[in-house]
Amino acid sequence: MIKKLTNYIAEFKRDTILTPIFVGLEAIMETIIPLIMSLIIDNGVNKADMKYVYIYGAIMICVSFISLACGALSGKYAASASTGFARNLRRGMYYNIQEYSFSNIDKYSTAGLITRLTTDVTNVQNAFQMLIRMFVRAPFMLIFAMAMSFYINAKLALVFLGAIVFLGAALYFIMTKAHPYFMEVFKKYDDLNASVQENLTAIRTVKAYVREDHETNKFYKASETLYKFFIRAEKLIIINAPAMQFAVYTCILLLSWLGAKMIVSNTMTTGELMSMFAYTTNIMISLMMMSFVFVMVIMSKSSAERIIEVLDEKSDLTNCENPICEVKDGSIAFNNVSFSYSKNKDKCVLEDVNIKINSGETIGIIGGTGSAKSTLVQLIPRLYDTTDGNVEVGGVDVRNYDIETLRDEVSMVLQKNVLFSGTIKENLRWGKKDATDEEIIKACRQAQAEEFIENFPHKYDTYIEQGGSNVSGGQKQRLCIARALLKKPKILILDDSTSAVDTKTDALIRKAFKETIPDTTKIIIAQRISSVEDADRIIVLDDGKIDGFGTHNELLESNAIYREVYESQMKGADNSESK
Repeated sequence: MIKKLTNYIAEFKRDTILTPIFVGLEAIMETIIPLIMSLIIDNGVNKADMKYVYIYGAIMICVSFISLACGALSGKYAASASTGFARNLRRGMYYNIQEYSFSNIDKYSTAGLITRLTTDVTNVQNAFQMLIRMFVRAPFMLIFAMAMSFYINAKLALVFLGAIVFLGAALYFIMTKAHPYFMEVFKKYDDLNASVQENLTAIRTVKAYVREDHETNKFYKASETLYKFFIRAEKLIIINAPAMQFAVYTCILLLSWLGAKMIVSNTMTTGELMSMFAYTTNIMISLMMMSFVFVMVIMSKSSAERIIEVLDEKSDLTNCENPICEVKDGSIAFNNVSFSYSKNKDKCVLEDVNIKINSGETIGIIGGTGSAKSTLVQLIPRLYDTTDGNVEVGGVDVRNYDIETLRDEVSMVLQKNVLFSGTIKENLRWGKKDATDEEIIKACRQAQAEEFIENFPHKYDTYIEQGGSNVSGGQKQRLCIARALLKKPKILILDDSTSAVDTKTDALIRKAFKETIPDTTKIIIAQRISSVEDADRIIVLDDGKIDGFGTHNELLESNAIYREVYESQMKGADNSESK
């Protein structure tokens, strides 16, 4: 894990190395100061030698300024190294997430990934800064202070060894007991963030159903659970403070008692005892720093494990050797295809699908909720890989294509329409980043979006709010269709993408498809028979199996499911007209 994380220090290695160097120099200077002070007292003040006091006083001031400069530089380089490390970690995680397939994404909640990119990275950043600064300074200070203490009086310095052993045992106990609690704490952070995210993204629905109290209670429960786990962890962490105070005060008492005896017996001078007290402070501060670092490491260890989990996750969809970088046409073939999200062949959502679709055909797909309509079309651009069988596009197995090439030739308007913050033009250019204004207008005309865009004050420069909240559902669907058309794909898939538009607009969109993109294979998933009845052929799906495949008239005669849906919708339409 440590090796994996250190790879993300990258260009900040120089700052990472310079930080402990300056910290070490600062620690050396600080341990020299009490020794100089001891010499000033014993050889200058006690002997009334003012020249000695002035010379060594000047040396002590110089040493102090060197220590100050080294401290400032170590702080500067530590800040640069730690923030750069955090930046690289976030970038590495984010880039890796972009490579995930749908099945990889399904393993993590959105809130969980956000927590890892924010809270977890911040914890690791703080721990890293402490490690290269405090965790270097503390041992330096401890070693030099102990060395000077033993140099001044070896017997009295043994007091510090006892304190170190005691604190080491206390810290080991805290680390082993607190780590499991922090692992749970960060899982609960995910739940809390999920609650907040869900509430904010669906705030209109919450208010429409007057469910504010319910959402407040849900947030309170998630927050309360997080609080309880933190309390358990902090109860262990807080042991560190009294243990440290006990060690510090015990050392001071023992030094005062034993040192006074030694001064009386002339085995120790007053200056040496004052130096020992100064070194006591240095040693205790060093131990306190080390304890803080250990506490931070305990917390960050859990965060680091969660970060590594995201970094180590590899997409299960990869290019084969020598992938094909050209899609010949829009023909599609499903050959004995079965698919399971869990990779368990006993739990397939699609079973033994065999379909041949010619390039340029318009194919409709009808089926009840949960019949795997969306799953079927997601196999075409290889958003998932089949469990059994294979899917061919242009006569080639989709696994043999370069993934980017394949997806560039398959435009897909997903069931959930997503627009991003930015102007209409910026959103549409997701389909083709260098699209001209003429191409954008043409695509919007085909998607029947031109009319409502022209009515906006800023037309194509109208700003779309996050999630497209300032346009209607039908407008959002038409903008998403226009974005897909801009790619000029060989295959166009509409996954229930005209459900929010009226039947007249729906008919106009289909008419535009037939006239303007006749060579593009069009697959239309719909709930309305009217959206697919003029398709070349229609697939009827039932519980992941092909129940029928033919023209509208053929299915009316031969397929009970299709006929039942048609009759129920036609009856509903007749009743609506009679009213």
